[in-house]
Amino acid sequence: MDDRETRPPTLLALPSYLAGHVARIGHRGLVAALAEHDLRLPHFAVLTGLSDFGPLAQHALADRLGLNRSHLVGYLDLLEQRGFVRRERDPADRRRQRAALTEPGSELVRHLQEVAHRSQEESLGVLSAEERRTLVELMRRVVVADDAASKEVTA
Repeated sequence: MDDRETRPPTLLALPSYLAGHVARIGHRGLVAALAEHDLRLPHFAVLTGLSDFGPLAQHALADRLGLNRSHLVGYLDLLEQRGFVRRERDPADRRRQRAALTEPGSELVRHLQEVAHRSQEESLGVLSAEERRTLVELMRRVVVADDAASKEVTA
């Protein structure tokens, strides 16, 4: 065991433990920036989801983000009250609500994405750029495989 390691070796051998802990390290700066806006990580997920995908039906947004649909409504309520998101009838199906970013929401998401990127650079600074790309690719493969498996179960 390395003298610098203070955690149990059994935990340090578990990829899931390491991934979860690395995520918490990476979230520190972002969580602090979100707190300045009285927001949390799920709010950031909603904002970035709408930024990346454009306006979406609420159920589709919840599914893409892996959020409980009823929890998403609460996140959207707060974001809408703050003027970052607007809800409108879905033109493809008037029975559905669709969420979209407002201009202030787009500005906020750009700022928070910069903060997120900086926090990632800081937290993963012990890795080379190539190592970071490899880490992201490996984690992405696990997430994509899990998403595909979840779709097969619900199909």
